Amino acid sequence: MPIVKVMKHRQVAIPKELFEKLKLEVGDYLEVKIEKGKLVYVPKELVDRQAAQAIEEAFEDIKAGRVAGPFKSAEELIESLRKPRGGRVPVAAAPLF
Repeated sequence: MPIVKVMKHRQVAIPKELFEKLKLEVGDYLEVKIEKGKLVYVPKELVDRQAAQAIEEAFEDIKAGRVAGPFKSAEELIESLRKPRGGRVPVAAAPLF
């Protein structure tokens, strides 16, 4: 079991083998808590990362032409939803998250 040292400013380095095993990346967030007198670090994903991924996928859909709209009215959107899309996703109906 690796041993680490608490450095200046309370910093602790995560041993490489554990860092890789958890598939962590620089900039990732960890929740820190105490359980039964032990310090526990739990990797956390923030909504921002998921939102960024959803936005990236939406841009890929736009570049590939897999969108419809914009629509001038809700009725126009509903009409578009009723038609066969052929792989196109209405912009207003595409999930953001």
